[in-house]
Amino acid sequence: MSQQASGAMPVVNVDQVVEQGRLGAFQFGLLLLCGLCLIIDGFDVQAMGYVAPAIISDWGVSRASLGPVFGAGLFGMLLGSLVLTPVGDRYGRRPVLIVSTLFFALCMLVTPMVTSIDQLLVLRFITGFGLGSIMPNAMALVGEFSPSSSRVTRMMLVSCGFTVGAAAGGFVSAALIPAYGWHAVFWVGGAVPLVLGLAMLVWLPESIQFLVLRKRARSKVAHWLRKLDPSIVIGPDTRIEVKDAKANGMPVAELFRDGRAGITLLLWLISFMNLINLYFLSNWLPTLIHDAGYSTSMAVLIGTSLQVGGVIGTLTLGWFINRHGFTIVLGTCFVTACVAIALIGKVAAVPVLLFIAVVVAGFCVVGGQPAVNALAGTYYPTTLRSTGIGWALGIGRIGSVVGPVIGGQLIAMQWSNSSLFIAAAVPALISALTVARLHRIR
Repeated sequence: MSQQASGAMPVVNVDQVVEQGRLGAFQFGLLLLCGLCLIIDGFDVQAMGYVAPAIISDWGVSRASLGPVFGAGLFGMLLGSLVLTPVGDRYGRRPVLIVSTLFFALCMLVTPMVTSIDQLLVLRFITGFGLGSIMPNAMALVGEFSPSSSRVTRMMLVSCGFTVGAAAGGFVSAALIPAYGWHAVFWVGGAVPLVLGLAMLVWLPESIQFLVLRKRARSKVAHWLRKLDPSIVIGPDTRIEVKDAKANGMPVAELFRDGRAGITLLLWLISFMNLINLYFLSNWLPTLIHDAGYSTSMAVLIGTSLQVGGVIGTLTLGWFINRHGFTIVLGTCFVTACVAIALIGKVAAVPVLLFIAVVVAGFCVVGGQPAVNALAGTYYPTTLRSTGIGWALGIGRIGSVVGPVIGGQLIAMQWSNSSLFIAAAVPALISALTVARLHRIR
């Protein structure tokens, strides 16, 4: 939108242009590219789990020897979230997304060439490090091209790609491994993001707010503004404005300035507690259900229902958040999750009730995590958005490592299934109480 300021100087307000933009071909293309990034992200994160049995058989190694390999990938993602997301706020979402996508594509293509557990461990850590910057920058970029009325919904819709990719990886692996061996999973997992990265070089835009705040070339700003509104006229005297102010100093330090410290710490705690639950349930639920007397196929099916609930939650929670706000919806989610998780061990003998409890837990825990990420994305300004999402997710990913480890220790201590799931409900309760505190602050 252009208007005349005092002194007849033409002005274009970027935030107004985005606010009045419609979901046309350009914005749909942005959602598609970022969504595909997260689908490949989810596929890669789960790839090792799908190929693990084949590697164990092929190399003649023990199941325990792959434990550090799984941990290395998660630890790499944790560090990548903390280290690389400030780069997105300093140099742009576009270059970080493109470089990260091409980087982990090459890592996936190299993976079939490794011949030992040690080599695989190192490569999975490096791959995870590159993956750590994908989700925060993709969500930040989508948020910065979305009007406020649909921002949360679009950010959560794109983040749903991670869960879709993780689930789709199972079907792809099941088709490829019997016919071509476990190597084929990584060949496909590397070729697709390589093509995607090249497509992003051509079509992926940069955040207009970022370009203006960082005083990048006016020609680039004008190019992407016209993609949103072809009627905009930008002359040599046109002043281009954005609402956010440019941050000074290191992005991470800025998360604790200007009254942001309290909410930053609460967001970190919520993400940490929720990812403890998410990864405890994702890793141990099938095993615990099998120990409760169910067949392996039924245990896998019930474990998959956790992700199904997560997809449903991700697709629907944005609608509720747009109408009732983050804290009301997330608070309700985590209280419900607390009850549902505790009930899993109590109703394990009744398949229908067990299935319902797991789906509800997935809806609230797996579906709630994208909402937490979106909350960080809407709270922080443009210059801190990638860092804010990335550090909340990075601190949370400590929980992704801690959750399965604590679960394994409790199982080794021979806790009953009922006691295990009651213990697992505690982080959800802490998340609910933290959201209540966040509600009072906001």
